[in-house]
Amino acid sequence: MKRIIGARPGWRIAKVEVHEFDYVVDGLGMDDSGNRCVMKGQQSRLSAFAVVIETRDGARGEYCSVHSGKNGAMVGQVKALAGQILGEDAEEREAIYNKLKRFHRHYMAIGHSALDIALWDLAGKAVERSVWRLLGGYRQRLPTYASTLNGGRHGILDSIEAYADFAEECLALGYRGYKIHGWGEGNPREEAANLLFCAKRVGDRMALMYDAASELQTFADAIYVGKACDEGGYLWFEDPFMDAGWSPHAARQLKESVRTPLMLTEHVRGLEAKASWIGERATDYIRVDPDYDMGITGTMKTAHLAEAFGLDCEIHAAGPAQRHCMASMRNSSWYELSLVAPGVANPVPPVFGSGYSDALEDIGADGCMPVPDGPGLGVEYDWDYIIANRTAFQQFVVTDDRP
Repeated sequence: MKRIIGARPGWRIAKVEVHEFDYVVDGLGMDDSGNRCVMKGQQSRLSAFAVVIETRDGARGEYCSVHSGKNGAMVGQVKALAGQILGEDAEEREAIYNKLKRFHRHYMAIGHSALDIALWDLAGKAVERSVWRLLGGYRQRLPTYASTLNGGRHGILDSIEAYADFAEECLALGYRGYKIHGWGEGNPREEAANLLFCAKRVGDRMALMYDAASELQTFADAIYVGKACDEGGYLWFEDPFMDAGWSPHAARQLKESVRTPLMLTEHVRGLEAKASWIGERATDYIRVDPDYDMGITGTMKTAHLAEAFGLDCEIHAAGPAQRHCMASMRNSSWYELSLVAPGVANPVPPVFGSGYSDALEDIGADGCMPVPDGPGLGVEYDWDYIIANRTAFQQFVVTDDRP
C-alpha cells in the first residue's frame, strides 16, 4: 500500500520548548568598535539557547545554538515561529521549510534555522540513523582550519608576531589551514602587514585565508589588502569591506583588481538571493550556514545549487549541524574551527556530551574533525547545565484536537 505522508497523528508536533541560558568565557572582551575580541584577564558573559520539539507520540528533537554573538536576534525569531509548526507533521520538513520561509519573509528567516535542525535531529533519532546518513553521506572526516578570534590589544593576538606564532601552534597541532580575523579598527596597512608576515612564516606549510569581517572601510582599502592576499598566496579573501557583503556590484568590481578568490554570501540569506550572486559572477566561493540559512534543509539546497554551477560551497562556523552538512557535500573543502586564540577556550556553550568537541586541541592527527555518528545530530546536551543557567523559558503546546 502506498504510504500517505502525514497519515500518522502521532507524528504531529505537539510541543516546542525554547530554553535561553548564559555562560562565561575567560579571555574574551570587547573592543572600542563593539567587537568581541581576545583580552587577557577579561571575561564575557554570553547568551545561548536550546530548542526542543516533541511529537504526540513522544519523539524528541533537540538543538542548541552555538552562535553566541547572534543568539539574541535569533531566539526572538525562533519564538515568533515556534507556534506556527504546532500540529504539523514532523516528517514534512520541506513543507514546514516553505511555510516558515513565507511567514518570515520580512525578517531574513534566521529563526527558522534552529527549528529545522531540531526536526532533522528528531528524524534521525526516530530511525536510529545519523543526520549525515539520512542526507546521503560523502565522508566522515572533515579537513579543518583554525579560524581566529578578532585580535585584541591586551596581551593576546596583539601583534603580527602573535598571529604568526599562533599559526605555527595550530600547524603543530595538526591544522592544515589558518584563517585570520584581524583587528576591529580595519586599518588596511596593519591588516596587510599581518597577512604578509603570516604568509612568510607559514604560507609554504598551511593554506591561509583572510576574513575582513566587513571592517575595512572603503573599496580602496579592500583593494590594498587584497593585493597583500595576492602576494601572500591566500586561498580566499572573505567579506572584504563595509558593504557588508551585500553588494554584488562592489564584489565584481573588486574581482577586477584582486586575483585572490572572494568568499561571500555569509550575509546573504536564502537560496534565491545566493543564486543571484552566482548568476552575476560576484563571488568565487559560496558561503552557507545551517544556523542562518534556514537550517539543514536550506543549507543542502544551497550546496546543491553551488554544485550545479561547479562552485565550492563552504560551511560557516563550527557545530554539529555544520559537520553533518559538510559530511554530505562533495563541493566543500574546509570545516571552520571557530573561533580560537592562544590560551582562550572556544566561546561556545559548554553543553556537549557524547565526546563531541570543537576545542582547538581536539584536531585529529590527519588534520580533520570527525562527524558524529549517533542517532540524529549524534550529540547529547547537558540539560542540567542548561536549566541551572537558564535565563528564560517559553513553551508552545497544541491546545486543540487537530488530527
